[in-house]
Amino acid sequence: MTPDEELAAIRGHAFVDGRYVPLAQASVPLVDRGFVRSDATYDVAHVWKGRFFRLKDHVARFQASMAGLRMSLPYSADEIGGIMVECVRRSGLRDAYVQVTCTRGLPAPGSRDPRLCRNRLYVFAQPFVRIADETQQREGLRMILARTVRIPSSSVDQRIKNFHWLDLTMGIFEAYDRGATVPLLPAADGTLTEGPGFNVFVVRDGRLATPAHGLFEGMTRRTVIELAHEIGVPCEVRPVHADELGRADEIFVSTTAGGITGVSVCEDRPVGDGRPGPLTARFHELYWRRHEDDAWTTPVDYPA
Repeated sequence: MTPDEELAAIRGHAFVDGRYVPLAQASVPLVDRGFVRSDATYDVAHVWKGRFFRLKDHVARFQASMAGLRMSLPYSADEIGGIMVECVRRSGLRDAYVQVTCTRGLPAPGSRDPRLCRNRLYVFAQPFVRIADETQQREGLRMILARTVRIPSSSVDQRIKNFHWLDLTMGIFEAYDRGATVPLLPAADGTLTEGPGFNVFVVRDGRLATPAHGLFEGMTRRTVIELAHEIGVPCEVRPVHADELGRADEIFVSTTAGGITGVSVCEDRPVGDGRPGPLTARFHELYWRRHEDDAWTTPVDYPA
């Protein structure tokens, strides 16, 4: 595919520092520190059947991430949410992946002082993205415990969504080299953190456990924890050690890019009976049922 063909295949709409454009025409200045220094934060929400899921929560988390990186924008939470909705409305997409990004911006001429940059807002909506195809959703993912160690939170606070993905990307290559679908990255102390774009839950004797530190605290992870509390399933947020993977009855991942997906094989060993288990299926059903709840969703007012 040629570069022009690649651009022609891009669907969606964007907001680029003050104006709406087709996604194929959106661009970032090459000298923006978000591009040359990974000096940016972002958040990702999704639209399903014409409704945003937990839009206000995503915007609130995005604003908290900006504050953590000493960034600010001349937009209120409602205005940011409105821009995200408008990108979807203009795109016409009923199922969409929506990313909102704040970059440090352009450096002042002759200066490296980040305090002198005007922070910039970028938003785009594109067709919904899943980390697992239909077969993988049905039969489960093949997972490895990567040898690549996750960047420690003492260096980069993983609770702030960021573009520092090289450790995660190397983990992806490692998974493919070992005949797996996804990697799970450990911390230096041998506890589990997260994978590329997803959190993990380990099920043992009817109890859930999900890692507490060294990871981005995903919105789908938050939803699972809340659902577990509602239905009376014990859920522990604590250090989870790598050796717990081998003793798990079930393992599943949680992500905006597809919700709840079971793991059928971990480190070349079947998890449970080698298929997504009953608790995985239950949380999958409850998660998608929430997408029909007006209290959790925001409708997009599409043009007639």
